[in-house]
Amino acid sequence: MKRTTLSLIAGTTALAAVTGFAALTAPDASGGDTAKAAARLPVERTSLLCPQPSTSDLAETAYTSFTPVSKGTGSGGRAELRPAAGKSGDGAGGDEKKEKREAEPVLSPKEPGKPVTADASGADGSALVGTAEGAFAPGWAVQQTTEVAAGIGRGLLGADCTAPDTEFWFPGAGTGDDRTDYVHLTNPDDSAAVVDIELYGKDGALKSTVGEGITVQPHAGEAILLSTLADAPQTDLTVHVTVRSGRVAAAVQALDDKLGGDWLPAAADPAAGLVLPGIPKDATSVRLIAFTPGDTDADLKVRLASPSGSITPAGHETLHVKAGMTAAVDLGDVTRGEAGSLVLTAGGDPVPVVAALRVVRGKGDKRETAFIPATAPVAARATVADNRAKGTTLALAAPGRTAEVKVTASAGSEGGKAVTKTFTIKGGTTQNVAAPVPSGLRGRYALTVEPLSGGPVYASRTLEAPVEGVSAFTVQTLPDDRGTVAVPRAEQDLSVLQKQ
Repeated sequence: MKRTTLSLIAGTTALAAVTGFAALTAPDASGGDTAKAAARLPVERTSLLCPQPSTSDLAETAYTSFTPVSKGTGSGGRAELRPAAGKSGDGAGGDEKKEKREAEPVLSPKEPGKPVTADASGADGSALVGTAEGAFAPGWAVQQTTEVAAGIGRGLLGADCTAPDTEFWFPGAGTGDDRTDYVHLTNPDDSAAVVDIELYGKDGALKSTVGEGITVQPHAGEAILLSTLADAPQTDLTVHVTVRSGRVAAAVQALDDKLGGDWLPAAADPAAGLVLPGIPKDATSVRLIAFTPGDTDADLKVRLASPSGSITPAGHETLHVKAGMTAAVDLGDVTRGEAGSLVLTAGGDPVPVVAALRVVRGKGDKRETAFIPATAPVAARATVADNRAKGTTLALAAPGRTAEVKVTASAGSEGGKAVTKTFTIKGGTTQNVAAPVPSGLRGRYALTVEPLSGGPVYASRTLEAPVEGVSAFTVQTLPDDRGTVAVPRAEQDLSVLQKQ
């Protein structure tokens, strides 16, 4: 038998193993397009990573995991969150790291549609590495919420556990005298990741080589103090994290001596138009931080989508962002007692930017801080996992056309039945809606948002809780959960293997 024949048989066998003889249909010779539209199918595997919650001995952390029920997933699968092997450079040996990875999971949901929770105390908590498969994968959401009673960064710190990636933007970080900010990097893979961290202030890039080539060990977390990467204090910084090899999850923990603290999630990818949804109606101070990564200045129109319509903040109609430099402006109490979302659009030629808001509530020594990065719209579905009977506010924004939205409150983690409501959000407005609460609620629950018709919808959830006399809060945006993926339709066609 000729070698070419053997190669053809081997190739056919390999293709059968991977695709079951399926091949994309090519256009016919006449030029007619016979390719079929791609189908959207539920994802079969999802990874989420949670940063180390706190180094405070006073920290109390709650984890909540939830997967919405999705059609077409079957009944199999599993999900679990396990401790990362430790911090890079912590001296742990290979056997110790392996033992930690093989420890009992922190969370292991039993079924989609019902939240599962866990709690941790003190500073010993590690980063978590999570994997979901089968019916547990599409739309899997995990949130960690930490209460810190006193000390730097005291208050309520909330973080959505996120999927690994290779690039992140964080406008809104700082290394000022009152700030202690860390970049948390978590590596889910079996090989080390190599990461670069660049900082941009009001005068451009900060010259430093310390942030180059940072190694994050396999299945490990690393926290880098931002002030060690800067020569002088900077009030407003944009942090750019890029991965040379491998992949990581990244988040910034922003801690303030006087204003409390919270997690600063990565902002949406650079774009000429951005939406930052759900500014709390009682915000006493709102600061906008923006950055353009290109070599062209950006001029932005600033609008507030309020409950009654789109308005221009007095004295802040536009923002000029110089190329490669971080711009910041104080908007004061821009919402004036009403729900609001900031909408940024190009005032001239469209130039991609990234942006975030630093929001302060309270006065004097009762102030607390949260962050709202620009976020993507909810395309099909989005979920926020940790909600409670008191202190939950859901904000929905429709900056363009009017939209109809379905909101579902899941069953409670300890009891209760799911409840669904439908809302109409008028174009150009933001509404704090009366989000449904599970009937007979016990424990924590999840909220799932699904647009039904109309224009794009942006969402965020504010969670409040009293912490040592302070009305502490945290805000999480709700980008699309990417629970489905486009899969081209295929059919059997062995002719692709024929030798020409």
